[in-house]
Amino acid sequence: MYPEHPGHLPAERAVTTYQPTPITPAVVVQPAPLVSVQPGAVPSVASIVLPDGRIVTGYAISPMQPEPLAPKPAVSRAAVNVALGGVGFLAVCGGLLLLTSFIAALTAFITQLITLAAVIFGGWIAVQILGSSSHRSGTTVNIRRAVIKRNKFYG
Repeated sequence: MYPEHPGHLPAERAVTTYQPTPITPAVVVQPAPLVSVQPGAVPSVASIVLPDGRIVTGYAISPMQPEPLAPKPAVSRAAVNVALGGVGFLAVCGGLLLLTSFIAALTAFITQLITLAAVIFGGWIAVQILGSSSHRSGTTVNIRRAVIKRNKFYG
């Protein structure tokens, strides 16, 4: 797929094989002398001789101190959230109760106004119909007997 370089044919490529070199404990090295260092500037170096004769040298590490725990509050956050949710729910319920009471009172008031209007209007109609016969006003119509013979009106 890729063109080969003219000077490097596949048969001419060199293959390199690497073999690991085993470590043999041939020489026992004496531990390095401890050097006193000013405190706070450079940490002290420690050397340890292992049972097989190897020497490990490194810095001494002080153990990690865990961070102090923050004091726990007297009441957990979950309890505070539940309490605040309950207070909010009660506030909403109280508002809905007031709204329902207001709507019921408004409905009763409108019903009373309609009833009052019906009573007043009905009374006015009754007075108009059943009023005194001496005080009549309007057009007087005289009705006489009419005769209809053979689909003809004789008035």
